[in-house]
Amino acid sequence: MNTIYQLILFLHIFSSILSIGPFFVLVPMTKKMRTAESIVLLEYLSLFTSAVRLVKHAGHVLVTTGVLLIWQSAWPWTASWVVMTIAVMISSVFFLARAFSPVIRKFHEQKLSREELVQKLHRSVWIYIALLMMMLWFMVAKPDIW
Repeated sequence: MNTIYQLILFLHIFSSILSIGPFFVLVPMTKKMRTAESIVLLEYLSLFTSAVRLVKHAGHVLVTTGVLLIWQSAWPWTASWVVMTIAVMISSVFFLARAFSPVIRKFHEQKLSREELVQKLHRSVWIYIALLMMMLWFMVAKPDIW
């Protein structure tokens, strides 16, 4: 394995950690958001926004390095685990775009109750974690589905 491939692999793994990790911090934070004072709630929302932004940028690195790894390896683009990873990734991109920012905006607009909005964020965090774990499983296990 050459040094460039190892560097790309390291960046790919590191960016996957950055794509998944922040959401495990957000789980307990959503519980605290239910009872937080208004000023603290704004800080939590700011942290939430920053975490989502970090995940988006890490996702760009993850996709780029993933393309480079497939290109440099013997795996074909038609391998079932590659196709399934791409399918779940596309789903997660659309989910990420709709699951967090609109809900955070509603917090600021105060259109729904805090409990409803926190519940939506909490549920979205877990759904996104499940999508990311599914992608991680495809990349690590490389199942031969077809």
